Amino acid sequence: MRGLLASSIGVTCAAALALPLSSPAAAARPASPASAGTAFASTASVSTVAGAEARGAAEALRGGRAQDVAQTLGSTQSLPLAPLTSRDRTLAPAAAEQGLSRRDVRHFSLVGVVWNDPDTVLHGSVQVRTRAVGADTWSGWQDLETHNDDAADPGTAERASGRVHGATAPLWVGDSDGVEVRVRAEADRRTEDTARGSRTVTASAPLPTGLRLELVDPGSSAPAPGTREAAPAADRPAASRAVVPYDTAPTGEPGAEQGAEQAADPTALDADAANAGLAAPGATEIPELSRVRTERELFSLRAGELTTQQRAKPYIGPRPRIVTRRGWGADETLRERTFVYTKKVKAAFVHHTASGNGYSCAQAPSLIRGIYRYHVKSMGWRDIGYNFLVDKCGNIYEGRAGGVAKAVLGAHTLGFNTNSVGIAVLGSYGTTKPPAAVVKAVARLTAWKLGLYGANPKGKTYLKSGGGNLYPKGKKVRLNVISGHRDGFATECPGRQLYSKLGSTRTTAARYQGR
Repeated sequence: MRGLLASSIGVTCAAALALPLSSPAAAARPASPASAGTAFASTASVSTVAGAEARGAAEALRGGRAQDVAQTLGSTQSLPLAPLTSRDRTLAPAAAEQGLSRRDVRHFSLVGVVWNDPDTVLHGSVQVRTRAVGADTWSGWQDLETHNDDAADPGTAERASGRVHGATAPLWVGDSDGVEVRVRAEADRRTEDTARGSRTVTASAPLPTGLRLELVDPGSSAPAPGTREAAPAADRPAASRAVVPYDTAPTGEPGAEQGAEQAADPTALDADAANAGLAAPGATEIPELSRVRTERELFSLRAGELTTQQRAKPYIGPRPRIVTRRGWGADETLRERTFVYTKKVKAAFVHHTASGNGYSCAQAPSLIRGIYRYHVKSMGWRDIGYNFLVDKCGNIYEGRAGGVAKAVLGAHTLGFNTNSVGIAVLGSYGTTKPPAAVVKAVARLTAWKLGLYGANPKGKTYLKSGGGNLYPKGKKVRLNVISGHRDGFATECPGRQLYSKLGSTRTTAARYQGR
């Protein structure tokens, strides 16, 4: 990946970052001392891999496999930002502009900025410029979307873990080894009347505390058997921790995952096992099915839960091809080992990742690994936030672990994660029209996923708000069964151009269901 993949971002719905070790060509550049930051107090420090992860890398080093392991697992560099001017340095940490000057760093492909408090909004701009590996020129300044509204619901264990941070959306820049960043507070100008007349006063809102630049290397694939990335116990709970079995799903209210029952079989913690019956263990994809075979599978998967109407006439679209977590190379040691489920799927929320459109479809698995690592290691989530992802060629990918046919609780639409599914299209679609393959893939996926639970893609449904900036906690809200992120939260996501396609998506999905 020598070309620089660059694109400005519209309003967000996701996050991603990644960085490999330096190539021999890049190694000729002197490393900057400032390129070795320390992570948040609640996470490991960052050096060659990341804090505690370095202990696992040290073992590999003794076996002569350090570089292979790092390139396979991926890594995150977390660099603290500092005031950029002498005046700002006297005001730190309330400086109106913070950042990092140009510097050499280890390889990365995805970049974002995080801060301490997830409830603090960054009022201002975040811009980066990067240098592609092997190049001497730098990109222009690129904007990161500061309002990253994808999140777990208030009151849930994931949100209240103490590990969650505020963050921008991530930006995919391609294989790079140089970076510069600047964060500027929004200026508030107002007119004041004085004895000598009116005057304009300019003031800046304080920037969030603990600003850090996250440089993510997505790695080349999932780890080989026997190779595990070390992490603090708080980040990787033991296998004995509770898991919510699919057939004993909680009430679906925020916080319902707490006190869940322990799985009887440890294989329930396995992402492959969660898709048992749909694909063989170790499969890299779940194949598409005909309508007849999909209907048969529906009766097999949900025999005791189907309504009378579903038994009489199962409106469900043919199951589409889905690339599994193993297929896109997920490192299952990163996420929490437990699965959390909600009761059903009543609605689908469509997002864009706001990570730019400068990726190729062959790079989509790397981009997803970067988003996964950014969500878990940088933002402090239990797993990737989305239930599914779709690339611009129309390929569909499994997101959060727990089983593609099950009602997995995600972290995608703040306030409305319960009883819903989150589908993120990779890219930014504020001004760019989504390809026809994307619209078709979202329609096929929703026709099948909503059909498993008897939902009509052209219909309306009620969801109870868990709390957000549009609807207060506890309010029952009437929504389209296929909605955009902006329908449940004040955001531009999924971008104006993608949002405008949701009407035709609903119609097409209903047709796939046979309605």
